[in-house]
Amino acid sequence: MENNKIKKGILMLEDGTKYKAYHFGAPLSTSGEVVFNTAMTGYTESITDPSYKGQILTYTYPIIGNYGIPSSSCKESICKFYESDKIQISGLIISYYSNRPYHWNMNSSLSDWLFKNGVPGLFGVDTRFIAKKIRKKGGSMLGKILMENEDIPFYDPNQENLSKKVSVNKKIIYGNGKYKILLVDFGLKNNILRCLLRRDCTIIRVPWDYDFTNEEYDGLILSNGPGNPKIYKKPIHYIRLAMKKERPIFGICLGNQLLGIASGGDTHKLKYSHRGHNHPVVLLKTGKSFITSQNHGYVLNTDNLSKEWKIFFKNLNDNTCEGIIHDHKPFFSVQFHPEASGGPMDTEFLFDFFINSIVNSIKNNK
Repeated sequence: MENNKIKKGILMLEDGTKYKAYHFGAPLSTSGEVVFNTAMTGYTESITDPSYKGQILTYTYPIIGNYGIPSSSCKESICKFYESDKIQISGLIISYYSNRPYHWNMNSSLSDWLFKNGVPGLFGVDTRFIAKKIRKKGGSMLGKILMENEDIPFYDPNQENLSKKVSVNKKIIYGNGKYKILLVDFGLKNNILRCLLRRDCTIIRVPWDYDFTNEEYDGLILSNGPGNPKIYKKPIHYIRLAMKKERPIFGICLGNQLLGIASGGDTHKLKYSHRGHNHPVVLLKTGKSFITSQNHGYVLNTDNLSKEWKIFFKNLNDNTCEGIIHDHKPFFSVQFHPEASGGPMDTEFLFDFFINSIVNSIKNNK
């Protein structure tokens, strides 16, 4: 291993199950919510995705680290190959670590990158067996990565507001485009910014608890983010006030759940969480299906929404709601990631749908 001799470690789950393994990355113990991801690629993007804050990420794909880690070069605070400016996960669990990575764009190995950022990993574990066990428990379990002969308490990230740790702490403006977008940052992925900048937008990025009710904008985006949506009471209040303006609103992942709660809906934790790049959804209006990237443990329950709200997309695996849309106001949201970096780009057209709703809104308000 690159920075240290291979040390033995243990993955311990909240039910007392222990798995012997080997450390890579930082030789530290950590705890969090153990979740699994079924993607075959995109580990750099997942590891830097703020939606994984407080979680120990387990990859079911057996070979991780084979193409290393690209440069962290950033422009206007948007890192080119990362989904935020740093590693967000608490720890990483993989089956086999590729200790001879190679790629034309590689800047460092996965182990070195984790080591430099103080994040531990374990390899030599049957991650698919762990995924099956986690699914039986409900898609996630509390767990901890332990150095040999060490122990630390379990930590449940769902009990706190994680957006405080991953959101910006001040207003930031990007671009100088035609359309003025107010983007509420609950832990957004950088590719949301990239998708908007490619569509002639000026982006006003504000913290998760920012009072945006007096801001002027053409469209409002509620970003993805980590944790339990019911914790975000202040933003939900602001969203209700924003809906009275009838400016276009686009919610993504956590933003979908918050828009739903603001509209009278409820959320609950999924029995089987959705994390990976291969989740099929159907657009109910047309019957057309799409392959999507997803990362969430909670889902929107639409039973209490008014009749003006319709289900936009539905998950073809378990029939859960994957988005809602208002029947005459320019409000809509999706549970999956239309920016999808890394992952399939089937649904990036939703950003065009959002811009078109802004164009129509501007025309109607002239």
